[in-house]
Amino acid sequence: MNLKIYVGNLSFGASEDDLNKLFSEAGTVQSVKIVTDPYSGRSRGFAFVEMASDSDAEKAISLINGKTFMERTLIVSEARPQKKKGGEFKGRRNRSR
Repeated sequence: MNLKIYVGNLSFGASEDDLNKLFSEAGTVQSVKIVTDPYSGRSRGFAFVEMASDSDAEKAISLINGKTFMERTLIVSEARPQKKKGGEFKGRRNRSR
């Protein structure tokens, strides 16, 4: 299992400290990162939490998924690998037609 956990349906008022406290109930938290909009700086409503061990991550998912936190029902699951952004560069088009 991946040690990184996806946390969705997050309240816009939640802080990284709030999530750290919540997930520390399940085990040792290594890091918390709330994803923000690059232009406004406002939370996008989801975060990633890294736990110290696989067992802590599994425990956190089972304990916190579906739990109400700041009046929102959290969606907690194993984080999927990030997809590569952008396409393949194929060079310039032939414009000599």
